[in-house]
Amino acid sequence: MPDNVYFDHFRMSRQKKEYLAEKFAVSQYFSVGREGDSEKINALKFITVFLWYAGNEACSNRDVADRFNISVSSLHKIIKRLTYFLSNLSPEVIRWPDEEEKVIISQHFTENNFPGVIGALDGTHIRIDKPSQDPESYFNRKSFYSIQAQIVCDHKRRIRDIFLGFPGSVHDSRVFSASPLGDHLAEMCGQYHLLGDSAYPCLVNLLTPFRDNGHLTRRQKNYNYLLATNRYIIEHCFGILKQKWRKLYHIKMHKIADIVHFIRACAVLHNICLEETIVIVPENTELPINQVLDNTVDDNNRNGNERRYDIMNRLPIIL
Repeated sequence: MPDNVYFDHFRMSRQKKEYLAEKFAVSQYFSVGREGDSEKINALKFITVFLWYAGNEACSNRDVADRFNISVSSLHKIIKRLTYFLSNLSPEVIRWPDEEEKVIISQHFTENNFPGVIGALDGTHIRIDKPSQDPESYFNRKSFYSIQAQIVCDHKRRIRDIFLGFPGSVHDSRVFSASPLGDHLAEMCGQYHLLGDSAYPCLVNLLTPFRDNGHLTRRQKNYNYLLATNRYIIEHCFGILKQKWRKLYHIKMHKIADIVHFIRACAVLHNICLEETIVIVPENTELPINQVLDNTVDDNNRNGNERRYDIMNRLPIIL
């Protein structure tokens, strides 16, 4: 099979797949319970089947099982074991940048006219089937059932932090406040800051747009524009993540815990094969220069607002 066709099928190169298979083969997730398996499936086939499953939205479990000549029960075991194996790789694959990395990331944003930035923050909804328990809390403002994924990515669209599990009806600002990132933002960012949209509070280490009340100054409009053009990397990140691992468009698992681990597993795969080519399909359309969403959170953090004005006054005038 030519390399380009292989990549289209499995979303990563042969070399990356073989690397994952070797790592999986020596893990507890491959060895535990295999004595009772009626079908002896090797580690490479485990990975192959899971990659196909995660990368194809429309295929049913029966379709996947038939394609790889395995039973549906074996497919369930593969999905379960690989989901938890990959999810538990997250501490080594999804890492907050160290001080040296922060300098490198910040330099990129400085070259793009917004100094001091080490990442962009946003949330995305992962569609799920109607849960059996408390379904109303999972029904989001877009009128479907979902789980929230809060993600920070850097300039290379590498996921640097992920927080999962809140139901779709919960506002982004509440998810942020409940997350470890929200609790330890100052410690994690130090002298640097993240860029967020108007759903988040403006804090010393989290810069958000000025509310457009129709009376913004030229510098405020300029700040909003530069923030939007730099923050847009998070939309690219979501596009890459969901376009590669298309099951994220609609996860049909039943247990919330399994869904959360599957999302994290896909985030791990995203980072592992990030540098391999795929077309970027952003989730949303970019805002026009003169349009910024209204804030849904009041600017009630004085230090954050002061930091925002300080940054605003130091930015080059582009508009």
